[in-house]
Amino acid sequence: MSQAENPAPTLFIDGEWVPAADGRTREIHCPANGELVVTVDEAGPGDAERAIAAARRAFDDGAWAATSPWERGDLLLRVGDILVRDKAEFARAESLDTGKRLVESEYDMDDIAACLRYFGKIAGTDAGRIVATGSPDAISRVQYEPVGVCAMITPWNYPLLQVAWKVAPAIAAGDTFVLKPSELTPSTAILLMRALSEAGLPAGVGNLVLGTGAEVGSVLAEHPDVDLVSFTGGLHTGRKISAAAAATVKKVALELGGKNPNVVFADADFETAVDYALMAVFLHSGQVCSAGARLIVQDELHDALVDEIVRRAELIRIGGPFDEDAETGPLISAAHLEKVDDYVAKSVAGGAVLRTGGRRPEGERYAAGHYYLPTVLDEVNQGSYAVTEESFGPVLTVERFTDEDDAVRIANDTHYGLAGAVFTGDPGKAQRVANRLRHGTVWINDFHPYLPQAEWGGFKQSGIGRELGRAGLGEYQEAKHVYQNLRPAPQNWFSGK
Repeated sequence: MSQAENPAPTLFIDGEWVPAADGRTREIHCPANGELVVTVDEAGPGDAERAIAAARRAFDDGAWAATSPWERGDLLLRVGDILVRDKAEFARAESLDTGKRLVESEYDMDDIAACLRYFGKIAGTDAGRIVATGSPDAISRVQYEPVGVCAMITPWNYPLLQVAWKVAPAIAAGDTFVLKPSELTPSTAILLMRALSEAGLPAGVGNLVLGTGAEVGSVLAEHPDVDLVSFTGGLHTGRKISAAAAATVKKVALELGGKNPNVVFADADFETAVDYALMAVFLHSGQVCSAGARLIVQDELHDALVDEIVRRAELIRIGGPFDEDAETGPLISAAHLEKVDDYVAKSVAGGAVLRTGGRRPEGERYAAGHYYLPTVLDEVNQGSYAVTEESFGPVLTVERFTDEDDAVRIANDTHYGLAGAVFTGDPGKAQRVANRLRHGTVWINDFHPYLPQAEWGGFKQSGIGRELGRAGLGEYQEAKHVYQNLRPAPQNWFSGK
């Protein structure tokens, strides 16, 4: 994407790049310095309806769903190759939109290519199953078919990664879709649609509308011609989408974030525990749905561990995406910075002890960006505002525990259940705790890695359904039971006499 105003249309509907029907546009500014990145079209409800109609036609005419799954898989593999070819352009666009460090965006592109290739390779590898009927005169099978028209609403923190987690399985399954990325970070979604078009995606199969949730997302969630809505974002918005989708009883897949515990036992390797605790929460300035924002540490280790975390947090270098010395970057917007600052203020008012951070960094170099210092809140009380609410920023809260049962109880005391970790030198203890944690992903002596072939999603109010893995493909499919009588003959239930 150009760093100046881009006059080319940026909505992709029915195979064509088109402007918004009412001519509205939106300027995208880099969170690191406020500079203009690109000007894009701002869709409205009418644009969303046109995109849905295009996806509906493309699905209902049957040609796309009837393509072989291997052909759809090959298309995804071609898109993966394009992404690798154009990695520098994709990564730069991602960093300009989000403000994240370029090296992080480059890692993201590798993960996205792996996701595209995973679903490209498994497309067509599950032909369903034969079901025993108990009779030699009947055949019964379960087959998997595409859901239909899918609406995809994605967040700003990992713009292309979250898009790929939805688009790749939808294409593999034979669905059509309308994609609405965050209005704050549209650039890589535009690039992906260009790559899909280059790879040969038929007109109408994939559509892109750029706009707000209120004007565009609500149409996608409510529309009767949409068969599935997949949303990644905040709990409040997820509840609204679920309620809107209920009127037409469409399928819903929701990934709604978490308040993720990082449980550290006294027998954990000290240096490893410190390093991962910092990375778990301060990577991408904490703007990660699976961030380890809750450090739950055993009493006897607490003082030494927290003191060292505080010392090292104060040394973290903050800067823009192309600052080679920076270790983390800005928050996405002024509004989000204010939200994080308010979270810290309320947490301190509720009894948390501010050990470091809790404010914007000083200096002219930070004045134009949305920066916030890495923050540590110690001696947090269970059930307090600091624990129950999600900051989605560079804020670590610290809780104490006494023994194994106490650690599990505290870690599970949340209405979320996305991810968590346990650090210990005892393999048996690690497995026991991991098995008892009510979270969709649990890491042992690690934090943050995920695999395209392993399901991702949360328990409790962290969401509904799974992304990635076989179950991630299954979200975009319907199971159909086909029963065939091989020797049909009258049954004479009713004699007709």
